[in-house]
Amino acid sequence: MHQPILQNFRLDGKIALVTGGARGLGQTMATALAEAGADVALAGRSLETAEAAAKGIASATGRRARAFAADVTLQADIDRLVGDVESALGPIDILINNAGVNIRGPITQLTEADWDTVVDTNLKGPFLCARAIGPRMVSRGWGRVINMASVLGVIALAGRAPYASSKAGIINLTRVLALEWAGTGVTANAICPGAFATEMNRTLLDDPVKYKEFVSRIPMGRWGELDELAGAAVFLASPAASYVTGSALFVDGGWTAR
Repeated sequence: MHQPILQNFRLDGKIALVTGGARGLGQTMATALAEAGADVALAGRSLETAEAAAKGIASATGRRARAFAADVTLQADIDRLVGDVESALGPIDILINNAGVNIRGPITQLTEADWDTVVDTNLKGPFLCARAIGPRMVSRGWGRVINMASVLGVIALAGRAPYASSKAGIINLTRVLALEWAGTGVTANAICPGAFATEMNRTLLDDPVKYKEFVSRIPMGRWGELDELAGAAVFLASPAASYVTGSALFVDGGWTAR
């Protein structure tokens, strides 16, 4: 039966888990999902920060929002997180793997621990979360997995070896998940942001020379505003994207069009 187009973007009755959801792009996406009708779970390393974000989302949207502390690099933490979210809100319909870190520097200065920290959080974490939650979605016949990649998943910048490698891995992990779950009602897609004004990019924002260098790469001539990522998240999470899987959606002001 045909639905009015805007109705296909509604998320009423859906439960969403956003890792790294307490701030920045994660908080923005969680808020957008709640505005579209979903109840949201925010997971972060700091329970206090996540609780403050959840309280704000619940107050602004009238939806249920809950906070949870978890380290996405630890299987035991993820298993506990899934159980806690299901107990508090219900089965997870939408998973946004947003938790991420970045350690910058030339490869001659980066340590093995630096590499492990970035790759474990940015790539292993989404793998573990998708492995824990995806099969549950498949068993119910509906689900959305959205992995946060980056323009650095397809282009390179000096001094970004761990981050760029992890984001390139995320794009191909997304494609593999899409193939494995094709036809089950569960989709897997990636969002690839360009330069956004987040805490992770604070060192660049505060350095006029580096900021100008980044802006020079962006055809639109500016960094992205956090809210400009919200529509991509709602679209990929919604029934409107039912035939979209294995895709990488670039929200980058034209950076990768060069």
